Amino acid sequence: MSHVSAVVRPPLVTGGKSYHDITEDVCRQVEGKPTTSWKIVFAISSLVLAVGTVSVFWTWWDGLGNWGLNKTVGWAWDITNFVWWVGIGHAGTLISAILLLFRQKWRTSVNRAAEAMTIFAVICAASFILMHAGRAWLAYWCIPIPNTYGSLWVNFNSPLVWDVFAISTYFSVSCLFWYAGLIPDLATIRDRAKSKVSKYIYGLLSMGWNGNTKTWARYEYVSLILAGISTPLVLSVHTIVSFDFATSVIPGWHTTIFPPYFVAGAIFSGFAMVNNLLLIVRWTFKLQDYITIEHIETMNKIITVTGSIVGIAYITEFFIAAYSGVSYEQYAFINRATGPYWWAYWAMMTCNVVTPQLFWIRGIRRSITWTFALAVVVNIGMWFERFVIIVTSLHRDYIPSSWAMFSPTLIDIGDYVFTFGLFFVLFLLFAKYLPVINMAEVKAVMKSSSERFPYKVKPSSKKPGQHVTE
Repeated sequence: MSHVSAVVRPPLVTGGKSYHDITEDVCRQVEGKPTTSWKIVFAISSLVLAVGTVSVFWTWWDGLGNWGLNKTVGWAWDITNFVWWVGIGHAGTLISAILLLFRQKWRTSVNRAAEAMTIFAVICAASFILMHAGRAWLAYWCIPIPNTYGSLWVNFNSPLVWDVFAISTYFSVSCLFWYAGLIPDLATIRDRAKSKVSKYIYGLLSMGWNGNTKTWARYEYVSLILAGISTPLVLSVHTIVSFDFATSVIPGWHTTIFPPYFVAGAIFSGFAMVNNLLLIVRWTFKLQDYITIEHIETMNKIITVTGSIVGIAYITEFFIAAYSGVSYEQYAFINRATGPYWWAYWAMMTCNVVTPQLFWIRGIRRSITWTFALAVVVNIGMWFERFVIIVTSLHRDYIPSSWAMFSPTLIDIGDYVFTFGLFFVLFLLFAKYLPVINMAEVKAVMKSSSERFPYKVKPSSKKPGQHVTE
């Protein structure tokens, strides 16, 4: 009797790919010469990085007085960018660690690029810590180590110190997770390499991987350990970043909702950035059979959920301010919506609350064009959120005589441009010289998630109408 295919869920690998096809498709961009489009984009990114480097150098050379800060608005543009980049880095660890622990197979095609994005975003965020130091060569003062002039101990009560610990830990574990997942694929490229230089480099990076059963068992074991370590980091890192504000007495900052609100916002913006990068990679490297519409739709669903959580947090803030009866707190939120920076507040509300609700429409949720455009809008909105929280809470404080406005200088903008150049240069180098899709993990889910190996059932001879799984 003929077999009948029962589609339980849409396949995650389309095009009837074989194991060999996966290797060929993913290794093609690593083994081939850089394409013209890659060279053009890399040249533009390098130019942006060079221009931004001049700005960063001038910041260190001439001091932080080049920024648009004043006595009232002591934090502004660069802290906004720092928090924004930390948030961008959250989706990678969530996709890699939490979804691995929950055995979500759809993560296998997108986790590699998301992990790389996490590392590069954290590097960009850390660059703002060095900029704020004023003297970057003294940044080690943030670390609790004694120096030659006597014991130099940081203030452990300050959440700014916790930032250093959290981000450095997050960066270290993310690098380990990313690199551990690369090892089997690096060994594949090593075995396929034709030049001695490539064979030596990828052989060195693959750390003697031989693919036997014990090696795979250790690989799985290490992956689970790192996933278990990384999972609390997803929650802790942006929670600690939120403490930079929540532990103060500034109206608009001193609130207990900040930790979960910041974590949801970080995942929200991080998934939007993953969508942007994956859609570019999908088109550039012709990986439509691996990064499918199902992957895009699933991430859009997560964006919708986290965007709704962020919207509830905005409403809760207003309610708590009204319910508190504290006039300063009430004025801080009224000023956000109707004060001089009203445009930033309503841009934030539109981008973060209204726009993601369009993903409830299935046609928009599965549209490449709409997904890319809305992901850009979400990241713009999340930048405005950080700007609104920081600047509008500071520019009008308790004493009207000290009220002041903030506007960024060219150096402020140049420092931000530097991080964009750095991020895209690093991501382009990664996409060219390392596999952007985890070949080993995609192959592992092929039998249950591919068109080539459909889920089949056949009628049983025992009971009419009953089906038996093969």
